[in-house]
Amino acid sequence: MVKPMNADTTLETDTISLDEMIALSRAFQKSRIFLTAYELEVFTVLADEEKSSKEIAAAINADHRATDRLLNALCTLKVVKKSGDTFKNCRDAARYLVKGKPGYHAGLMHTLHIWNSWDTLTEAVRHGGLVGQRPVEERDPEWFVGFIAAMHRRAVKEAPGLISSLDLSGVSRVLDVGGGSGAFAMAFAKAHDSLQATIFDLPKVVSLTQKYIEQEGLNHRIDTVAGDYNKDALPQGYDLAFLSAIIHSNSFEQNQALFLKIGKALNPGGKIVVSDFIMNEDRISPESGTIFALNMIVNTPAGDTFTESEVRSWMQAAGMSFVERHGGVMIGKKD
Repeated sequence: MVKPMNADTTLETDTISLDEMIALSRAFQKSRIFLTAYELEVFTVLADEEKSSKEIAAAINADHRATDRLLNALCTLKVVKKSGDTFKNCRDAARYLVKGKPGYHAGLMHTLHIWNSWDTLTEAVRHGGLVGQRPVEERDPEWFVGFIAAMHRRAVKEAPGLISSLDLSGVSRVLDVGGGSGAFAMAFAKAHDSLQATIFDLPKVVSLTQKYIEQEGLNHRIDTVAGDYNKDALPQGYDLAFLSAIIHSNSFEQNQALFLKIGKALNPGGKIVVSDFIMNEDRISPESGTIFALNMIVNTPAGDTFTESEVRSWMQAAGMSFVERHGGVMIGKKD
C-alpha cells in the first residue's frame, strides 16, 4: 500500500528553494557590475585594444585597485577577457558598448536611470507611486536622449512585423500618439507609399524625433506635433491612431480620457491600435507584465499594466464598436 503524501512531502512545481531565493536576492550584483563599467565607459576606453588595469583606471579617473577588481569581475561575466596583466573587450562588447561605433547601444543609459528608480521600490510601494523624482515631462533633456534611444532600439525591431500584421486598407493618415523616435511611424510610411503620419509627443521629445526622421529621409511623409496628451487636444482627421508602450505610463483615468480624445481625432471608420503589456484578468500573466507594473510604480506617479477588459472599456467608451485582441495588441474600430 502506497502511503499518502502529506503537506510536507508534496512536490511543488510553482515555488523555489532556499538556495534559489538566496541566489535571487543577490542577482542584482552582476547587473550592477556591468552597468558601472558601462557608466564609467570602461568598454569605450578599451575599444579594440588591450590595456592594463592601471591604464584603464587613469583613463576613467578611478582608483587603480578598485578598477582592477571591477575588470576581473567583468571577466567572470564574459564581457571582458584577461591575458596576463591586460584586459580587452569581448567581441560584442567591442561592437556594441564603445561610444562612436555605429552599433553603440546608447539605450543602456536608460537602464542606468531605471536602476536608480528601482532603488526606491520599497518606498514607492508604501507611497503608491513615484518617490523622490520628477515626473517624466519635467526631466532634463539629457534624460530623454537615453530614454528615446532605448525605445528606438526596441521599436525598430518590433515595428515592421507589427505593421505588416495590420489591415491598412483605407488608411491614409496615421496619428502616432507618444511616438518617440518615430520608429513605428516610419514603418507605417515604408509599408505604404501614400501614407502620411503625424507623431504627437512632448516638446523635449519631438526635437529628437525630427533627427531620427531626417536620418531616414522621411521628412516629407512624417510630421510632428508637440504637446502633452494629458493636457492638450489631439490633432484630428486620422484613419488610424497608434499607441505603442503608452498606456502603461498612465493611470486608468488618464487612459480613459486619452481614448476619448483619440475617438474625436479619428475619421468615421477609424481604428485605434494599442501595443503594450495586455494583462490577463488574473494580473499574474504574462509574467513580463507583472514585473513591468512595478517598473511603472517606481517610475511614474500612477502608471500600471492593464487588463484586456480595461483596454476594451476605454475603446468602447471612445466609440469603438468592434474590439479584438491579438496577444499584446488590441485593435478597435470606430462606427
